[in-house]
Amino acid sequence: MNSIHPTAIIDPSAQIGADCHIGPYCIIGADVVLGDGCWLQHHVTIMGPSRIGNGNKFYAYGSIGQQTQDLKYSGEPTWLEMGDNNTFREFCTVHRATSPNDKTIIGSHNNFLSYAHIAHDCIVGNHVIFSNNGTIAGHVIVEDHVIIGGLTAVHQFCRIGQRSIIGGCAKVVQDIPPYCTADGNPARARGLNIVGLQRAGFSRDQMRALRTAFRKVYREGLNNAQAVEELRAGELTPEAAVFTDFVASTKRGIIPGGKNADDAED
Repeated sequence: MNSIHPTAIIDPSAQIGADCHIGPYCIIGADVVLGDGCWLQHHVTIMGPSRIGNGNKFYAYGSIGQQTQDLKYSGEPTWLEMGDNNTFREFCTVHRATSPNDKTIIGSHNNFLSYAHIAHDCIVGNHVIFSNNGTIAGHVIVEDHVIIGGLTAVHQFCRIGQRSIIGGCAKVVQDIPPYCTADGNPARARGLNIVGLQRAGFSRDQMRALRTAFRKVYREGLNNAQAVEELRAGELTPEAAVFTDFVASTKRGIIPGGKNADDAED
């Protein structure tokens, strides 16, 4: 059975799944589909069109599925689509897309700490952590298992590669390759995310191959195209291929290397 506080306001067109808890003063707008087992603490607003999966938790004063802040938006239907088992702490904001029938997409098993912001047309993968005040502008892509530090801001159209970690208070204006650490204003690549890779069970050989790819891109004075060509001339492990393909496909360019960038040891 659902538990819905009498002060909550739910649009008649909204669809509420089973076993949901909707606390005091929550507002669920038109064309919202809320999956089973969702939990809204109090003063949470979810607007539509939005499709929210199962088991998501929304803490106080979250504002989810509001219309884009993009000034080009003129009222057409746009979407927010969300997977399962995400947690949004206090004052998080998530906006729908800008263009008709486009989507802001959030995967599953993510943890968004207080004041995190996801702008229009973003794609956020799975098992991602946004620390307090982590903010991404429009059209940003955040791949799986990324950690974004507190007070970090990511420029529009950037990509954040899988299993990368961004330090607190960073300013990200270009793409961050997978498996890297980034920090600074503007952000620079400081090396591989060694601790994260170890915790994920990456072997020494896997990390050694990534170290070789990292050094080729950041340490040998090559431009991106030259580094990619030399890497692809050899035999790449799957992880090194992911790193190389990311560098090859960048449109904004990748963040530069840090002065004292480090990487894996043998």
